[in-house]
Amino acid sequence: MPARSRATSIYKNRVLAALGRSEINRLAPHLSPMTFSQNAPLAASGKKARYAYFVEDGMASTVITMRDGSTVEVGVVGREGVVGLPAVLGVGSSPLRTFMQIAGHGFRIKAERLQKEFERSRRLRFLLQQFVQLQMVLMAQSAACNRLHETSERLARWILTCQDRVGSDCLQLKHEFLAQMLGTRRSSVTVAAGRLQRSGLVDYARGKVTIRNRAGLESAACECYRIVRNEAERLGLA
Repeated sequence: MPARSRATSIYKNRVLAALGRSEINRLAPHLSPMTFSQNAPLAASGKKARYAYFVEDGMASTVITMRDGSTVEVGVVGREGVVGLPAVLGVGSSPLRTFMQIAGHGFRIKAERLQKEFERSRRLRFLLQQFVQLQMVLMAQSAACNRLHETSERLARWILTCQDRVGSDCLQLKHEFLAQMLGTRRSSVTVAAGRLQRSGLVDYARGKVTIRNRAGLESAACECYRIVRNEAERLGLA
């Protein structure tokens, strides 16, 4: 694959930053800068997306919603990838919903435009295929994690996953939101967060999690965090 162009170093998004000069020059005129507020919808369930989004900072969550309205997070997207893969891959829509979990910035592009470049550019296809692979591993590991591991382990994993994508030790995360993402009761999250705080790993107050001991938090997390992290590093997306 072509080496990364110096001209693309202005981009924080891993996909955009790894494109060659010719590819980014074709895409750049179609990239609209965006500020994403928390909870902003990016992809609706069952609807064909008009746009795809390259996240530069912040984090998007992909969730599945059950008939009773309960939701569980099955994927996350930060600067390592793109929101809107179904439209780019030509499959139209998805039963999943994606929204901004943590506010940030990025770029919007018409899905049709990105799909044309996906079909044209071998480099872009390669990068997005890597991202698809990472998402598959993340979703599979999340399914196993939700079935087998304790809430405190899963919470530690999720906090680390957020930090990897946001790049900050301070995360705005409310208990009820954490409960929805982990598919558990709010009371269970309260107990798990208290356990991590008493261990000196995090501080949690007024909807803000502050990581105090990253190494200790990794030790408290289940094996799923390291498996996904290792795959991201292998693919050059960490």
